[in-house]
Amino acid sequence: MVLPELRGAPYLRLCNPPATPAPGQGRFAMSTPTPHSAAPIEHSHDGANAATTAIAAIPAIPSLADAAFTQRVQHAIDHKTKPLGALGRLEQLALRIACILGQDRPVLQQPQMLVFAADHGLAARGVSAYPVDVTWQMVENFMAGGAAVSVLARQHGLALNVVDCGVARDFPAREQDPDDKLPQPGQPRLWRRKLGYGTRDCSQGPAMTATECAMALRNGAALVCQLPGNALLLGEMGIGNTSSASLLLARLCGEPLAEVTGAGTGLDAAGLARKIGVLQEVLQLHAQATQPLDALAAMGGFEVATMVGAVLQAAAERRVIVVDGFITTAAVLVASRLQPAVLERCVFSHRSGEPGHVRMLAHLGAEPLLDWQLRLGEGSGAALAWPLLVSACAMLGEMASFAQAGVSTRSEEA
Repeated sequence: MVLPELRGAPYLRLCNPPATPAPGQGRFAMSTPTPHSAAPIEHSHDGANAATTAIAAIPAIPSLADAAFTQRVQHAIDHKTKPLGALGRLEQLALRIACILGQDRPVLQQPQMLVFAADHGLAARGVSAYPVDVTWQMVENFMAGGAAVSVLARQHGLALNVVDCGVARDFPAREQDPDDKLPQPGQPRLWRRKLGYGTRDCSQGPAMTATECAMALRNGAALVCQLPGNALLLGEMGIGNTSSASLLLARLCGEPLAEVTGAGTGLDAAGLARKIGVLQEVLQLHAQATQPLDALAAMGGFEVATMVGAVLQAAAERRVIVVDGFITTAAVLVASRLQPAVLERCVFSHRSGEPGHVRMLAHLGAEPLLDWQLRLGEGSGAALAWPLLVSACAMLGEMASFAQAGVSTRSEEA
């Protein structure tokens, strides 16, 4: 699937191609330089559609379908010292990781947790139970090591990357800002990719301009290019971002908004009714934003758009993409509407307590690993599921076959 040609100035490539590109490797490009300092770009109010003015080159992401390779890995799994299929979904997970990485004995290396953070102008309409200050406060909590994702990332050896995509506050310079030097092992890093102090109120107009949306995509792709490893875990933080996820689901999948909008951070019944009413206004206002990038610019958030770019780049590089909850799945939904084969690179960690997440997963044909009624976000579900991926790889790479162990097969016993 190829997007229509997008108008604008010549684009700037994000990454230099490797000497020997990995299978399925792609490139994502954008014309405008990214503001890497805390100072955001100036908002413009052109109101143009993202699909006709954004300067973006979406990477070609081919299908991973390889019948011979799949059969070889499945044969190896079936001949481990166990009854056929006895490890259930762990076997399916091992096969998926092997196919993503193109390795018979896959090894997950230098996993990167990315928590994308930004504020939403729509929050001023009372769509969240928490004030917008919580976004920047939680970013500080991530960096201090006190959040759930911080604890889980430390436990499982995940590199924690926090990305300021558009938080409504500037963060002080830190001793180990990543653009200056590498952080100490085990310490989180803050990536400054601010596009503004939050999006505009999308009940009054587009959340972001076409240029801002395009720059967010570019930022996400460029960041993935800078990170090592072959696995990316997605997380997010932004007061009001469940509203963006519900809006994107309603627009791109045709789901009734009232049925896919939940309490988010804990709205009561009256608050939920108010939230649904506001989102109905937004959906009606942006009735013409039907294409993925148009909908993203009109009703999304800076963190969601940046995440879309990261997902596309990670998929082009054949990294394992571990998806968290409702908001991260919304980013994957947009990315998959641009390049459907993105979904072949994804492992969905859990089914959240948000009502829209169940339906979104169904539209993507995804069966998550866990169903624990999580609704925290941050990447917490992805981090919790991570050991299952490690175990799947260990099973495939280390578990003996019947022949290796000298154990009789069922047919030999008969």
